[in-house]
Order: sequence, then structure tokens, then C-alpha cells
Amino acid sequence: MKASTQASTTAFTKSLSTFIPPERTLMGPGPSDVSPRILNAMARPTLGHLDPLFIELMDETKNLLQYAFKTENALTMPISAPGSAGMEACFVNLVEPGDKVIVCVNGVFGLRMVENVERCGGTAITIHNTWGEQTDLNAVEDALNANRDVKVVAFVHAETSTGVRNEAKLLCELAQKHNCLTIVDAVTSLGGIELDVDGWGIDAIYSGSQKCLSCVPGIAPVSFSDKAVSVIQNRKTKVQSWFLDMNLIVGYWGKGAKRAYHHTAPVNSMYAMYESLLVLKEEGLENAWDRHASGHAKLAQGLEKIGLKLTVNSDFRLPQLNVVQIPDGVDDAAVRSQLLNEFNLEIGAGLGEHAGKVWRIGLMGYACKQRNIDHCIASLKTVLK
Repeated sequence: MKASTQASTTAFTKSLSTFIPPERTLMGPGPSDVSPRILNAMARPTLGHLDPLFIELMDETKNLLQYAFKTENALTMPISAPGSAGMEACFVNLVEPGDKVIVCVNGVFGLRMVENVERCGGTAITIHNTWGEQTDLNAVEDALNANRDVKVVAFVHAETSTGVRNEAKLLCELAQKHNCLTIVDAVTSLGGIELDVDGWGIDAIYSGSQKCLSCVPGIAPVSFSDKAVSVIQNRKTKVQSWFLDMNLIVGYWGKGAKRAYHHTAPVNSMYAMYESLLVLKEEGLENAWDRHASGHAKLAQGLEKIGLKLTVNSDFRLPQLNVVQIPDGVDDAAVRSQLLNEFNLEIGAGLGEHAGKVWRIGLMGYACKQRNIDHCIASLKTVLK
């Protein structure tokens, strides 16, 4: 070994120590603050992924997810991967080569849906709307009328890049009218605003653990309707992904004590997932939605008082993800850096077309509380004066 290599290796080894992160206030687009209760759950002894006690926890977690999604879908589970894998799970299972999919695009995450359709060999028929505006229902209906062989309508319920709530119920009604399946991105909406999988007739839906559920990142709740399951079971081609093939995963996440080995679940993260869903159940879905709405109203009022403007129309603005226009002459990165370094406060930058133009302030789950709102307003006021 060369002397220079030895020296650098020695220096690197000496610099290593236990990582102890500072305690930040996370008010960006995710992850959100994780409560001590959830972190404590993760620290409990690890069980085997086929241990009878862990299997009981899996069943209870599924039941709690059904409560959160407002569904009785049997195929409801947390996938052992982040929300992006939940998205892929829905598309790779339901879209085959040659299938036509209408994708509603009014932000970054609609564009990711297009990518998924194309990677599955499908044809994406895109409905583009201005970022910061809702998906145009008339344009969707026109596309459905012009393409009678469309299989799926896909859209984002809560577009994290723009702070817009799309009309999920009405979009599902349009899809049902034309006998199409629906794939819905609920990564930011689950636990934060009204969502009713069975009531709205959603066929496939995915979310993430790190937003309004305030769990640690890395878990993707999903749910498939009986109609979607039938489509998956009658595919002409194999599901592209072995890991995300619902025909295989159901053997591990099915009902009862007997389970087929599929993968080693992230056991301690599942403890956290269960605990976060239990917290939501204890609070009550409607109470959680009301808390996010109330927190948003207080934040919006405070931002207005210090001269900051929310960019999205209040009729379809997300309470849990607030998009703020950056004032003229203000250095975006410098402000966010100062907030992080001096106030331990994280807010999000703009994404895609909104990069450098807006800040995204999250009020999700455990982070949606008066103390955080006060801290955010006071910190921004100090930095911007």
C-alpha cells in the first residue's frame, strides 16, 4: 500500500464516530417530524419476520391501514420500500404492454406516473394543466371519449410539488363512467385530508410512511380493489418486477398464520408503521383532517402578517403542504440555509417548474402543531427582515 493511501485510510478511520443528528423541526415536503413514541417503537427487540407475534402485528397493521384508507380491500398492506416503490407496484401490476393510460399531469409526480406507464410498455395519454392549478375534468372526459380503449386513469390526489388538491372523487367517477381502473397517488394526502378509497371507488392507491402519518421513511402503504386484483390475476404477461408482483407478495401479507416467505420485512420499521397508524386511529381520521386544516389556517394567517403570499387558490390548496412565493430579491438557498443552520428549521425548495420561485412548507402529521407554526413564522420573520 502506498504511503499516501495509508495516511488517508488512517485519517478516515480516526474521524469515524457515532452519528448523533441534531434535533431539527421538519417543515418541508417530507419527511415530517417523527414523534418519540414512534422512535421508541423502533427501538424494541427485533423479531423474526415469520415469528407468530410479528405475523399478528402484520395483520393488525393491515387492519389499521384499511381504517386509514377507508377501505375493506383484502389486498391492503405496507410495502417494504418507499412511496416510489408503492407507485411502481401499482403500475407494474396493472399496466401491460400496449395498454392505454390517461395520466393527469399538473406537477412533478404526475410526470413520474408517465415514466412508469412508458416503462411498463404502455401508452400514456397526458392531460397537462398549469402547475398550481387543478386537473381539468372536462379535458379528462374529452380524452376518455376520444380513447374508448383506455384501461386506467392515473392522477395525484395531493400534488406535493405544487400544493394542489385534485378532485379525486370526481376523477374516479369519470373513470368508472368509462369502465376504467384508477391509480391514485396519495403519498401526501393519507391522514392529512379527506380520502375515501371505497366511497370513491379507487382501484389502486399508494402512499408513503413519512408524510402525514409521521412515520420513519421507507414504507409504502398500498391498497388494491377486488376489480384490480382480478386484472392482476388475469394478466397476459408476467409482472415486470419480481419484488413488487402482488401475486407473490400476497402469499406473505395474506391472512392467517401460514405465510409464504417472500422477503425479509424491515421488522423494526414495521413496528413504527403500526404505532403511527395506531396514533392516527386514537386521534380519529376526521380529527386528524381537522387538525391539518386548522393548522394551515393559522400558518397562512401568520405568513400573511409577515408579507408572504401563498400561491395556490384556497379552494383547492393543500393544508398539509403550503406553497409560498419567494419575495423578489430574496436568495432562496441562502434563506433555507440560514433557517437550517441558525434555527434548526427545514423548509422545502421549489421543485421542477417551481424551482427557485417558491418555498414548500409542510404541516404534516406530528409536525402540524402550534409550536411549529410559531417557530416557523418567527424564524422566517427574523431571516427576512
